[in-house]
Amino acid sequence: LVLDEAEGGANLSRALGVAAGVDLLQLLDGRSTLADVVQLVPGLVGRVPVAAAALALPLLDDARRACLVEALRILHRHAGVVLVHASAAQAAEPSPFVLAAPRRLVIAEASASGATDAYQTIKGLAAAGAGSVHVAVCRARGRVDAAAFFRSLDTLVRQHVGVPLAWLGELERDDIAAGLTAPLQ
Repeated sequence: LVLDEAEGGANLSRALGVAAGVDLLQLLDGRSTLADVVQLVPGLVGRVPVAAAALALPLLDDARRACLVEALRILHRHAGVVLVHASAAQAAEPSPFVLAAPRRLVIAEASASGATDAYQTIKGLAAAGAGSVHVAVCRARGRVDAAAFFRSLDTLVRQHVGVPLAWLGELERDDIAAGLTAPLQ
């Protein structure tokens, strides 16, 4: 299940071939149901837009917050893995969904700009209190290049940010979901 809290062009709707969709927050007005909110995507339980819910959650009264939490609990029951998708720009101020996640995954493109973006994202997560961060590398020429890229990023982050990184492998070649469900090393 993907909880998509990225806004505008950064969200996953276009990449997954679905419309922008109904935000989880719209459950609160009674005109939308959970079935209306979950967008079916082949190979996934679905995508749930949560950008507005992520912004509003800290501001809601107890009853409305409990309603959203219960909806999330129901959604989680049907998914082996729940991925909270946020844009790199949001890393400096992670939402309650990102902060509540037991693990954080940064997908880093094996390039100079990918390293810069990953570093900034990890730095933002660390500033918000994240512990370790999992990293999957994408668009590497092969396993050796992906591993070298990760080692370089890990060294940079350990020296300047102090957050340990956990290698999950290559997005295109490895089972990233299995790596996220395995116990932390």
